[in-house]
Amino acid sequence: MSSPPLLEMTDRARDIFRRVVEEYIESGQPVGSKTLAGDQTINLSPASIRSVLADLEGLGLLAAPHTSAGRMPTESGLRLFVDGMMQVAEPTAQERATIEQRMSEPGPIEAALEQTSTMLSDISGAAGMVMVPSREPKLAQLSLVPLSPTQALAVLVGEDGQVENRVLDLPGGVAASALEQASNYISARLVGRTLPEAEAAIRAEIGSGKAQLDSASADLVQRGLAVWSEDAQNRPVLIVRGQANLLDEDALTDLERVRQLLDDLENKQSVASLLESAREADATRIFIGSENRLFALSGSSVIASPYRDRDGKVIGVLGVIGPTRLNYARVVPMVDFTARSLGKLIG
Repeated sequence: MSSPPLLEMTDRARDIFRRVVEEYIESGQPVGSKTLAGDQTINLSPASIRSVLADLEGLGLLAAPHTSAGRMPTESGLRLFVDGMMQVAEPTAQERATIEQRMSEPGPIEAALEQTSTMLSDISGAAGMVMVPSREPKLAQLSLVPLSPTQALAVLVGEDGQVENRVLDLPGGVAASALEQASNYISARLVGRTLPEAEAAIRAEIGSGKAQLDSASADLVQRGLAVWSEDAQNRPVLIVRGQANLLDEDALTDLERVRQLLDDLENKQSVASLLESAREADATRIFIGSENRLFALSGSSVIASPYRDRDGKVIGVLGVIGPTRLNYARVVPMVDFTARSLGKLIG
């Protein structure tokens, strides 16, 4: 059943509907007529309130659980509230400063993404999700620094100044001169290229015998490329933090729903596919319950926003997932601000 436009509802019905949704989001419990009668802004008798609640239920906006005389919003009701009645609470200056500070702590990009996911969980009371950026930065240099007779540190430097390190296992007896020659050879072919582009060119040269390398240096080049390629393939497509937040007191009354949700979150590729649908959105997107097939059984809501690099290109999506009674008015602007801040940090 499609919900009616707000303009077709009476002022009295809109006020009561708003209070039911807000109270439900706050408490997670069905809202009864006695609770609403105590609200001085409504100023109606319990009997009159019950009549309006029944009308709203007939419109498919509210539902009455079997175990309670109170009402709670349906998915259609939540959608009507989010799209037409919700008044968002923008992050305060202190909240914005805290978000930016936590995200910009020193460390590799993976650490920033994990911190962002954890922070989204903290501010929403649900689970935070961040898609790993789908980008191939231009590269400037790769250095092989000896650590021990059997290990070296492969240091990759991007044109944007980003530095990433990987430990590389060495065959015994490798001379420092071979490490230097391999570093110079790779770096000369990295400038202005992505790693896959440079890798293809280097492998073609070595394969055709055109590379000016001795056998030891050629082996090091192959090992250096292999460790970076393997790392890229093994990187997670999605970082999820805060699943424990989904196991709150209310979850104890609906353990099957929570179990289904946790099972869904384990399938990170499917969750990432859902978030992909928000890549081209102009603003933060909200998926409520069965509006997305993945979380239809668990009856969960997802708030997702794309984050962009300095050129405005979408490089990933972040968001939160939790019960449909998420505090949308607070979480939506928080997710939006976090997306913009992450884009500035790593774009």
